[in-house]
Amino acid sequence: MAKLSSIEWTDSTFNPWVGCTKIDRPQGAPSACDFCYAESWSKRSGHVKWGNHPRRRTTEAYWNEARKWNARGADFLAERGRRRRVFCASLADVFDNQVDPVWRSDLWQLIRECGQLDWQLLTKRPQNIQKMLPADWGIGYENVWLGTTAEDAAAYQQRAKHLLRIPAVVHFISYEPAMGPIGRLSVRNQVPDWLIIGGESGVALDRTRPTKPAWVREAIAECQKYGVAPFLKQWGRYANNPLVLEDNLSEREAMLIDPPENGKGGGMLDGRLYRVFPESRALSTEAA
Repeated sequence: MAKLSSIEWTDSTFNPWVGCTKIDRPQGAPSACDFCYAESWSKRSGHVKWGNHPRRRTTEAYWNEARKWNARGADFLAERGRRRRVFCASLADVFDNQVDPVWRSDLWQLIRECGQLDWQLLTKRPQNIQKMLPADWGIGYENVWLGTTAEDAAAYQQRAKHLLRIPAVVHFISYEPAMGPIGRLSVRNQVPDWLIIGGESGVALDRTRPTKPAWVREAIAECQKYGVAPFLKQWGRYANNPLVLEDNLSEREAMLIDPPENGKGGGMLDGRLYRVFPESRALSTEAA
């Protein structure tokens, strides 16, 4: 478990278990699961088989790391002015229906214990959220952000409608890898609080699907229209970066202006970084 994560939008990662199954999409539709980094990790490590195989629960010592972070929560808050953000789960899916419900119940208990952490739960299965929430969810937990991935407009429209109907202090979308325009953010007159945007990375260059700057500009314009916090994480590779694609700079020249420290392939759009985080809503303002 990463005590300090290299993922730009979180502080740490936590995996209560490991393993997942790819999500099917209509024939011909691109899928964010095609080159899953977690599946690649599983093949390299040999710790768990991907797909319709048993998930592997992580150890109690591993789970105790989260409790240690929580115990040091006051120090983190004093230093950063906010709680530690924990991405759960980077190598699994909390709302996977192939996971033992007891494991998920144990995770909810851990989340309740660790109130000094903001848990960022990201899923490709938002249709399962409602039935897998704890009995005391009510209008949400003040330390749980709910999110789903969406690689294009069709995926966004299909998944966001499930996510946004669940009360939560923060709803977020991981538009990564961006493989088509995301389109209009409003779904049934609701919008997420946060949009993470990123191009595909961790794949051989000849297999990487492109992310077009126009899609990112349109997504950020949608964020600005609806008051959604935009977070451009990375271009994935410099071939996607507008400095190369539109301004005809070489990748080496682009790196001098938009270095890899800004994200893989750089992370600037039209001369600026978009790294905005959402504000958590007060639970008292949520509709039950």
